[in-house]
Amino acid sequence: MSESLSRPPQLRTTEQQGAPSRPAGDAPPIWSIYMVRTRSGSLYTGISTDPERRLTQHQSGTGARALRGKGPLILAWRQEVGERAVALRLEYRLKQQSKASKERLVLNPDDWQALAQQWLLTSTRKT
Repeated sequence: MSESLSRPPQLRTTEQQGAPSRPAGDAPPIWSIYMVRTRSGSLYTGISTDPERRLTQHQSGTGARALRGKGPLILAWRQEVGERAVALRLEYRLKQQSKASKERLVLNPDDWQALAQQWLLTSTRKT
């Protein structure tokens, strides 16, 4: 087994989150996973290199169809995760969680690191 498969990609720590989402130069963009709260209290999960820009798109009706007419919309939670592939895997797992689990994550963002690491470990294992 190669080293890249035996160890999950590293998530950005809380201290690193102050860095811009798009580093200068030729560095790849930093992807984030986010949750948007609708007027009815539903939570929509997505990924983006710029969650604030994406929220603006959702609010103007040019984002996901699932959010059209559901405003006002609020960015309830976000977490930088690094590469797009990692963001996609974590988004998939987060979308599978119950609303109660997502609400706990919004209230306790510090729980994210352990949860994400666990999901990345289980998604890289061979079945």
